Amino acid sequence: RTENSNITAMMEFVLLGFSDIPDFQRIRFGVFLVLYLTILMCNSVTVLITRIDPTLQTPMYFFLNHFSILEICYVTVTIPRMLTDLLSQKGRISFIACATQMCLVLLFGGLECLLLAVMAYDRSVAICHPLHCGLTLSPQVCAQLVTASWVSGAPVVIGQTWQVFSLPFSGSTTINHFFCDLPPVFKLACGDTFVNEIAVYVVAVVFIMVPFLLIVVSYGKIISNILKLRSVRGRVKPSPLAPSTTYLQPKPNQSEETGKLISLFYTVLIPTLNPIIYTLRNKDITMALRKLLRKLST
Repeated sequence: RTENSNITAMMEFVLLGFSDIPDFQRIRFGVFLVLYLTILMCNSVTVLITRIDPTLQTPMYFFLNHFSILEICYVTVTIPRMLTDLLSQKGRISFIACATQMCLVLLFGGLECLLLAVMAYDRSVAICHPLHCGLTLSPQVCAQLVTASWVSGAPVVIGQTWQVFSLPFSGSTTINHFFCDLPPVFKLACGDTFVNEIAVYVVAVVFIMVPFLLIVVSYGKIISNILKLRSVRGRVKPSPLAPSTTYLQPKPNQSEETGKLISLFYTVLIPTLNPIIYTLRNKDITMALRKLLRKLST
């Protein structure tokens, strides 16, 4: 009976979330709900406009379309669950649901990093080699780059999640976080997790540092080209360099509260800012949106 009860207990975790800060739970719920709806609305508008407006059928907006879809998926994996837990104050999540959530967060976060590198490469080609842009980034090549991002990311993330949840768990089942992130789940595992943590860092290098370096190189070429040809000033689109660094995972030895705040930053705040960076400051998209609103109003 004791064995069975232990097995049953380990079939679910408890997400502590923000229950250790009981004040202003409803205000916190309202703020996160507004931010979530804003992210959904802005990215949905971007997806719609970049698909229906003929002037936006370029590689840049093709990638932006997929980036907006990823943003919607990324926040939907974590924020609705967090909102539910804020209301119910229970935070119970099954073993399978926890593993699934971690897998999807890692997958969508990693894919965004890869896609940001592709977007930086697109801007580099468009500005430094404008005459060859149509050949270098043809519709077929763009589709292949997006597909390659998905294909390369999925097996690695699934394997990593399997590795983490194959570890033995016992004792406390409380995860001091608002979603199933790597560091707080590692803290519940028994035995030596050194090999697993090394695997996490290797994957982080591949899916974060490599795209980051590619972005730096791409924008280095753009800046160099602009310095040589000052007449092309204004052709540079908003840079994806800053958002790409936000998907770095907190270190396992970090304090739980610090890790929670960092996670809140890259799962809620950055996705809220991305539509401002990529959409609201983009003249082509704002013009296309005005055109669409005029059609709908007539």
